[in-house]
Amino acid sequence: MALEVGKIVSGKVSGITSFGAFVELEGGKTGLVHISEVAKDYVKDINSHISQNQEVKVKILSIDQNGKISLSIKQALEEGPKSTRPIEFDWSQPKYENMSFEDKMLKFKQDSDEKMQSFRRYYEQNRRSGYRKSGGSY
Repeated sequence: MALEVGKIVSGKVSGITSFGAFVELEGGKTGLVHISEVAKDYVKDINSHISQNQEVKVKILSIDQNGKISLSIKQALEEGPKSTRPIEFDWSQPKYENMSFEDKMLKFKQDSDEKMQSFRRYYEQNRRSGYRKSGGSY
């Protein structure tokens, strides 16, 4: 199979460096996944996301004139099939037994509202205090 820009292919991680990972593709070609293309979130240590000899799906971003292949794991994930599986909820939990459907829905909504309020308080508190994930200061 010929390698083409935009295709999603499988490969095996053949080497890991501080700036990215080398992935061996079909046909013996090797491409580089830059550290910024490993995951959607910030990647400080690439070893926490991928490991040597791991099978990965990658999107071919570019192939230059010298044959260097640029790859992306995160873009291959974004274009993968979306899960259409519904969220499962266990209505048989003790707090929902012997309740009508309307009462169960009301209880579920109240629980959900409480969780959202807690999340908003946490978010606002951290936003006001200037909390940063990096722990750095201005």
